Amino acid sequence: MSYLEFFGTIFTIWCVWLTVKAKVLSWPIGIIGTVLYIFLFYQIQLYSDLFEQVYFLITSFLGWWIWLHPKTSKEEDKNKELKISRNTLRENLVWSAAIAAGTALFMYMTVNLNIWFPKYFPEPASFPFLDAFTTAMSFSAQWLLAKKRIESWILWIAVDCIAVWLYYAKGIKFVSFEYGLFLILATKGLVEWLKKYKYEERI
Repeated sequence: MSYLEFFGTIFTIWCVWLTVKAKVLSWPIGIIGTVLYIFLFYQIQLYSDLFEQVYFLITSFLGWWIWLHPKTSKEEDKNKELKISRNTLRENLVWSAAIAAGTALFMYMTVNLNIWFPKYFPEPASFPFLDAFTTAMSFSAQWLLAKKRIESWILWIAVDCIAVWLYYAKGIKFVSFEYGLFLILATKGLVEWLKKYKYEERI
């Protein structure tokens, strides 16, 4: 186990636990874990995951801002932060199409990276379809999380189920164990956010 894997895991678990509680502190803590993972995934040739972490870094700063600055008073919770909400059916259909398109795009890119840029990506990508699929779902889940949407947890649960096996197969067992914890936390997050959503709707 490398220091990148260990400390990246610690900060990321801390971030997810804070997110379950809908705490805005989750964003800066998550940024630290993201930076560590950028270096880790480059080392083990999971290129889709590497680009995913760069995206997480950008959206973490955006999510931090969005949670602290609701556009209207109707979007505020009791702490004057963005309150939890849900997607419409149309939005869910759009996100499903985006995930399908994203999977195809990321798979095409990752299977060709070692051909296009052999100097920077000397080894072919591992598990390109699963890597691309979880990346597309994670991109969507992260943006929905920045908007504080309940559906983000459903996507995270799906990602975590795949990631437990994927990282174990790549030999980074601590990260695989981490995603097992994420699966538990994501399930708890879905339950907690649904409770808060229903409570805020009654107020």
